[in-house]
Amino acid sequence: MKRIKRIGILTAGGDSPGLNAAIRAVGKAAIGMHKWELIGFRDGYLGLAQNDFVRFDKKDLSGILTVGGTVLGTSRDKVHRMMIDGRERDMTKAIVRNYRIHRLDALVCIGGGGTQKNALRLAELGLRIVTLPKTIDNDVPLTDATIGFDTALGIATEAIDRLHSTAHSHHRIIIAEIMGHKAGWLTLGAGIAGGADVILIPEIPYDLEKIAAAIRRRSKLDTKFSIVAVAEGAKTQEDSASFVAAERRRAKARTIEEKDFAKLRLSELESEHAGNTLRLAKQLEGLTGLEARVTILGYVQRGGTPSYNDRMLATRLGTACVDLIAGGAEGIMVAVRGHGVQPVPIASVAGRLKLVPLDHPWISSARSVGTCLGD
Repeated sequence: MKRIKRIGILTAGGDSPGLNAAIRAVGKAAIGMHKWELIGFRDGYLGLAQNDFVRFDKKDLSGILTVGGTVLGTSRDKVHRMMIDGRERDMTKAIVRNYRIHRLDALVCIGGGGTQKNALRLAELGLRIVTLPKTIDNDVPLTDATIGFDTALGIATEAIDRLHSTAHSHHRIIIAEIMGHKAGWLTLGAGIAGGADVILIPEIPYDLEKIAAAIRRRSKLDTKFSIVAVAEGAKTQEDSASFVAAERRRAKARTIEEKDFAKLRLSELESEHAGNTLRLAKQLEGLTGLEARVTILGYVQRGGTPSYNDRMLATRLGTACVDLIAGGAEGIMVAVRGHGVQPVPIASVAGRLKLVPLDHPWISSARSVGTCLGD
């Protein structure tokens, strides 16, 4: 096996608490234990394509464990469709060239679903790639947890905690919109932990009247407020059916015209869905007679100091990543399995999502304590 001298690292996709902890773990293990060089590429795959890099040493890794965001910066650029000088270009050849110029023996890519897909493309071109799962959505398959989820869960739960007093004082419906376009892990977890009365997630299309009926029942019991935790991607049963039909049409499309039409229809549906939480508030006001107010948590869920769980997770994954590279691993993602880690093929992860199963214990627990899930 070739002796390893130098590895690269990048963070891609949305920012997330714990990224710096992961960079630190990879760097300290690589430099301190193995005497490897570590090169960081700025702004995700864009930095790799444009050869925008920094050489890490031990002092660069000091003091970043508790810092949110990523010292390397990040972007959502795709390796084969990257905006360069105002036009879209395939930058895979440039990326391969820069990998060779730096004489890298491996590249560590930290990110979520999009990052995994881009990593697979590079692995298929012969680059030695190892990835770490990162996303506040917790929707990367084949891993129990992702870097950033625990911190975001704590932030969303605290927000719901703080909304309780306002809801109770003013006898209102308070709706908290939580991130999660396709997966409801964050909303479901924060809703349960925060004691939300209604939890709406993308995996369970909701019936508006059933939500209103649950709130009216609370009013009859002299509980004149309700907390609704709603994922940004939650949809009514009717809207969900429209999205499913459009997705099927895209999957079945054969000609360019059919594909363009299907994409246009999906784009129209996405535009119509924008602002859905505000519409939900107005609809519930009309059906219950209670005032409704909306709090959209937005990017506050991504920010701040990572929780101790995320620091621990990032450190475990980062050090395991270096051990796996030293052992010859490539084309794998370092997944969390119980108290340990396990390498899984990137090809088994890329292009897939880990959605909340309808029989998941969290859903069962929510129903058991009387939480309305909209169905």
